[in-house]
Amino acid sequence: MIEVRDLTKTYGSERAVDDISFVVQPGEVLGFLGPNGAGKSTTMKIITCYLPPTAGTVLVDGLDVRRDTLAIRQRLGYLPEHTPLYLDMVVYDYLAFMAAMRGLPASEHRRRIGEMAELCGLQGVLGKRIDTLSKGYRQRVGLAQAMIHNPPILILDEPTTGLDPNQIVEIRELIKAIGREKTVILSTHILPEVQASCDRVLIINKGKLVADGTPDDLQASFSGGQRIRLGVQNGHAASVAEVLENWGPVQIVESQQDGDSGTLFTLRADTKDDLRPHLFRLAVEQGWTLTELHRDQANLEDVFRQLTAG
Repeated sequence: MIEVRDLTKTYGSERAVDDISFVVQPGEVLGFLGPNGAGKSTTMKIITCYLPPTAGTVLVDGLDVRRDTLAIRQRLGYLPEHTPLYLDMVVYDYLAFMAAMRGLPASEHRRRIGEMAELCGLQGVLGKRIDTLSKGYRQRVGLAQAMIHNPPILILDEPTTGLDPNQIVEIRELIKAIGREKTVILSTHILPEVQASCDRVLIINKGKLVADGTPDDLQASFSGGQRIRLGVQNGHAASVAEVLENWGPVQIVESQQDGDSGTLFTLRADTKDDLRPHLFRLAVEQGWTLTELHRDQANLEDVFRQLTAG
């Protein structure tokens, strides 16, 4: 749905985006991460035809951002970081105005506004002025205007900036619902939001693409393999150590007392396969009494810091 090849954007001598390439598949929710000034917003503005590239190629639904800007904008819904709202307008009138700007026939306005109100939870505020709405509802109005023309691609730049935790959860659930039907690029600094919402993650730093993969794959790659904590009652500790030392997939990194009645083993494995089911079956076969079986992985915050903190 979106193909970026060797994209570069310079401002004078500064390279905001430095020769990056990636593809976004139809129906994919892509998390686009990076520190401030990394080039995220510049990349998104190029995809949405707000900025021209200095070099490289960007195709949106097979159309080139250099030549087919109007056709691409018709296929896109864009919510920039600062929501573009006319605060003195009533919500219904604003959405009708945006529908007209997007080229929808007047006969379809009421239906589409009703659909957007239901999807974005705006039924109770359609008759209110936008300047009377909370930040969360303004973001909902911004999402509604981005989708009023039913585009197949939605690009969201920091959609939860300034929201309280309850509002963040509401917008996150809304994005997940939208992602079932559309291709979505989501830029955010809230990493649990990416973990909960995105199928795949790109991380950009100083204009360069430094990571591309699913959240689980990135966490596994940057944790140095799996680390598994296996807790057993004390009477089984010697047997556990002997068996595990001869059990190929894992190495014992550490063993320590876990309270008065148990021993906690820290195991390391270089495979991506989840070994917990195998360890559970091994425990049953050996008659061990398990008190804990847990896999530790680097979280997205750890991965992000390793790749962007120098």
